[in-house]
Amino acid sequence: MAAYERLAAVYERLMQDAPYAPWQRFMQQIFQEHARIDIKKIADLGCGTGFVTRQLAKTGYDMTGIDQSENMLAYAASRDTDQQVRWIQQDLRELETIEADAAISMFDVINYITSPADVKQAFSNIWDMLAPGGVFLFDVHSMRHMEEDLANQVFAEIHDDLSYTWFCEAGEEQGEVFHDLTFFTKEIDSDKYDRFDEYHHQRTYPIDSYLSWLEEVGFQVCGVYGDFDITRTENLEEADRLFFACLKNQEA
Repeated sequence: MAAYERLAAVYERLMQDAPYAPWQRFMQQIFQEHARIDIKKIADLGCGTGFVTRQLAKTGYDMTGIDQSENMLAYAASRDTDQQVRWIQQDLRELETIEADAAISMFDVINYITSPADVKQAFSNIWDMLAPGGVFLFDVHSMRHMEEDLANQVFAEIHDDLSYTWFCEAGEEQGEVFHDLTFFTKEIDSDKYDRFDEYHHQRTYPIDSYLSWLEEVGFQVCGVYGDFDITRTENLEEADRLFFACLKNQEA
């Protein structure tokens, strides 16, 4: 199995218990509540292995999956047996013109953009790609979650055919964490294990910073919610994951 297939397969397996169903219900609620147009074309920004992208395509959306990782996209395309999705390799900071009624960026993709200037550039690019009346929905780790639950913590998971250790080291900046992961996967028809390592850098920011950057590029922020709950709009600092629902006004 090629290296990218191994990593992508492990990633998709470890994410299989992610709250996809609550997330999809939440997304539909956001579209119904805030969109000013009929949502038909969706861009999945930072789509990774494309699991969510493919599930949404099956429900009838015209999907485009965008990721900067060629390896993840290759895996995603290999699983798109009905060729329902357009797969595009691009960095969100350098998005070219792609037309969409809605853009989604889930599971802390935006936290991988680690400078304020780059976050604002990504938001500006996303604003440009949306149709007037369209919606941008994304999530980030809350500051509390990043600093209290992740920074300087160690996580591990062990199965017969897969195990990993995950070290989270606090960075010098507020809300900054470096992730050092080591995976061991059992070879097929063998008692041997392959090891591979991943190193990730994430940073989150206060809610007011995100609000300021979004409004600066032209978005109307319709709501900020906690933990997949459209009714959770208070005490957001206690949530683990924050969701921002943003509208591109039809006058734009």
